[in-house]
Amino acid sequence: MDRYKKQRTRMVETQIRARGITDPRVLKVMEKIPRHLFVDEGLMDQAYSDNPLPIGEKQTISQPYIVALMTQALELKGTERVLEIGTGSGYQTAILAALADRVFSIERVALLATRARKVLDRLNCYNVAIRVGDGSYGWKEEAPFDAIITTAGAPRVPQYLVDQLASGGRLVVPVGSRELQTLYRLTRQADKPTEIVREDLGGCRFVSLIGESGWKE
Repeated sequence: MDRYKKQRTRMVETQIRARGITDPRVLKVMEKIPRHLFVDEGLMDQAYSDNPLPIGEKQTISQPYIVALMTQALELKGTERVLEIGTGSGYQTAILAALADRVFSIERVALLATRARKVLDRLNCYNVAIRVGDGSYGWKEEAPFDAIITTAGAPRVPQYLVDQLASGGRLVVPVGSRELQTLYRLTRQADKPTEIVREDLGGCRFVSLIGESGWKE
């Protein structure tokens, strides 16, 4: 018996669908993935609340709406190879794994990567590869990617990630100061691969992207 099923349904209806998320695949998977498994036991009853939660190591699990917004912006159909920068708790990773063909995720903190791997294995997310390292470099050996998502705020768009976008690929990334960012979607035009179109998806606040193309620790 899943005691959190009603909470997930309420989360999707009041926090996600009500705010304009319309992709049926995103709505369905967010009603299915057990978000409470990605937080500490003492926070499980808060897992479906409308806010981010701490996961240790000065990191957070993002607000459900932000997860939905970023995921919808990737426009996943099920055949994509996706790069995720910032595995964190693994919740966003699990969402991507259910919506894409392969997910490559990079986490700077080894302890978080290990925890996330355990939960993802428990949920049979075997199409996910996790690497510990500086995510701002991307994952060149597996490039190009149809979609790239960055779950940490950067001072500027990391060029390494732009370079690893496939033709027609989408990059969703928060850019700005350490305190406040703007969420952008960058799309490499399929008919003009050298052209990148940038769209403003609104204000947001993420933990800092630490690394060569991010902030210095």
